[in-house]
Amino acid sequence: MKRLKTVAIVGVGLIGGSIGLALRERKLAERVIGIGRRQGSLRIARRVGAVTNTTIDLAGGVAEADLVVVCSPVALIVEHVRTAAQAMPEGALITDAGSTKQQIVAELEGALPPGRHFIGSHPLAGSEKTGASNAQADLFQGRIAIVTPSAANSAQEYDAISEFWQGLGSVVVKMPPEEHDRAMGMISHLPHLAASVLSATVPEQYFRLAGTGLRDTTRLAAGDPELWRQIVSTNRKNILTAIEQYGNKLAGLHSAIRDGDMDAVKEILTRGKNNRDALGS
Repeated sequence: MKRLKTVAIVGVGLIGGSIGLALRERKLAERVIGIGRRQGSLRIARRVGAVTNTTIDLAGGVAEADLVVVCSPVALIVEHVRTAAQAMPEGALITDAGSTKQQIVAELEGALPPGRHFIGSHPLAGSEKTGASNAQADLFQGRIAIVTPSAANSAQEYDAISEFWQGLGSVVVKMPPEEHDRAMGMISHLPHLAASVLSATVPEQYFRLAGTGLRDTTRLAAGDPELWRQIVSTNRKNILTAIEQYGNKLAGLHSAIRDGDMDAVKEILTRGKNNRDALGS
């Protein structure tokens, strides 16, 4: 990846802050401008070294950017991309880090001023922790970054965004937006919702007895409920499909236990173990 003069990051929380740290540590940008709504969050981003400059003025922050990375909550990405596109230089690129893509790409396709182009991204990295104070320069190292170009994007634009994520250490996978959302509904959104429901099911009087099993299984439930409400809202169809498939498997286990069919129980557990082992550590 060639060194960029100015990268603007809209939203410098865990993901945006980690992008900034990676850019600065790898010397891939002369300036990294952090853009946010609260001065307190921007001060944290400066303190951890994720950015060189900060502002609460989105339009002003992107005015000289070669690349804008929008790391806002998914419900705000379209609005922030449109605002940035009005103020950024002609020829600059915009990408995002949202965990849903189809709705965002559809709303932005053909909607930006001439010479300003958006191409969707989703780095598969992060945790239930939030904020720039938890940012890591190596967060993307060896992790997949999905890039979701539309028919409006050129090969050069795709290459530029791919090189950006590769420069941060990611392995880039190209995927249509609708396929991305189907995959995330199953491998990301369903696990979070399952963890949340499990956590909500355990009676409070048993909390003091809980060991690592329950804590590990429900770790994802610690994520920000409002951010996840937005994700569910923008990927409802795929999430419903994933829940239905999970529900069918759970119903099969319920029936096997109810009927005392321990061979069926073992078969389900074995299939689960084998699939988990195949995922690796």
